[in-house]
Amino acid sequence: MAAKAATDEKEAKPLRHGYTTGACAAAATKAALTALITQERQTQSTIHLPAGMDVTFQLESCEWTADEATAGIIKDGGDDPDATHGALILSTVTWRDEPGIELDGGVGVGRVTKPGLPVPIGEAAINPVPRKMIREAVQSVLEQYGVKRGVRVVISVPAGEEIAKKTLNGRLGIVGGISILGTRGIVVPFSTAAYKASIAQAVNVAREAGCEHIVLSTGGKSEQFGMQLYPELPEEAFVEMGDFVGFSLQQCKRKQVKKVTLVGMMGKFSKVAQGVMMVHSKSAPVDFGFLAGLAAEAGAPDELVRQAKEANTAAQVGDMMADYPAFFDKLCESCCRAGLKETGGGMEIETVLITMKGSLLGRVTVNDTGD
Repeated sequence: MAAKAATDEKEAKPLRHGYTTGACAAAATKAALTALITQERQTQSTIHLPAGMDVTFQLESCEWTADEATAGIIKDGGDDPDATHGALILSTVTWRDEPGIELDGGVGVGRVTKPGLPVPIGEAAINPVPRKMIREAVQSVLEQYGVKRGVRVVISVPAGEEIAKKTLNGRLGIVGGISILGTRGIVVPFSTAAYKASIAQAVNVAREAGCEHIVLSTGGKSEQFGMQLYPELPEEAFVEMGDFVGFSLQQCKRKQVKKVTLVGMMGKFSKVAQGVMMVHSKSAPVDFGFLAGLAAEAGAPDELVRQAKEANTAAQVGDMMADYPAFFDKLCESCCRAGLKETGGGMEIETVLITMKGSLLGRVTVNDTGD
């Protein structure tokens, strides 16, 4: 019993957050620029994360000359490490003759070769939020020391090309290394067992609160949309399912929930529509042939159908289908039917498809309760 109690206690311990490659790159940049200006070794670097907190990173390395400085940070993925956990993230800073901040990727940072990504073709795969964080880090140091000079920043990941083989970068057209990612600066652990437990608990809480209609969302933005859609529902009715669509639906069925609303975006719901119920980016690729088939059914011309089949991301297909609303309704209906198949029916499933910016793309309900 004692051993089991100890195990339970260990499992109940909160999972430790980690930090994104973007946060590490920004902190390393701040340290490198500080070393270049002061000509002194930096041992740590504190930055403000988009998540709303200040975090201090310990430096792995710091080297400088009169014209150039490089600082390095080891990425800590927390208790649910991804492929980049333990990677050395380097930032090299030099002065520019022209004013402004120039940002690029060096060794081990991928370069974008296909459309449909948040970074233009030809540029280093450093996503928009990390770019903003890096620029803000540079600006804060320049202002702190009263320096008015142009700065060039190059982010490198020595092991990046090898790490990228464990990611979807190659299929997405990002060649030569990893992407510098992150929207909040922190990595929230999505341990399968722990996250499933939290979903089951949330559904239980909702039922205990008398909820017969539960809104399952894939993330924070989709949850906010669901709350706007159903303002009359209590807070307990909204459950963030993450990638665990099938498990969440099964929990709702087990608890005899009468109606479930799924809220999400093109990437994950393109998989759900095909019957893929675990929609992590590594779980299964998007079937562009399937999406092209829906496009044809929606009345899209042959050329657009061909482009959909050769698209790079599901979001890109969504952009192509902007003038064919029937496409989104067909995708939503496929999600509903796949969900009913997963649960064996006996409930009502609604699918609400939204854009990254929170606009409605499609909304369909399929009732299998016999009412």
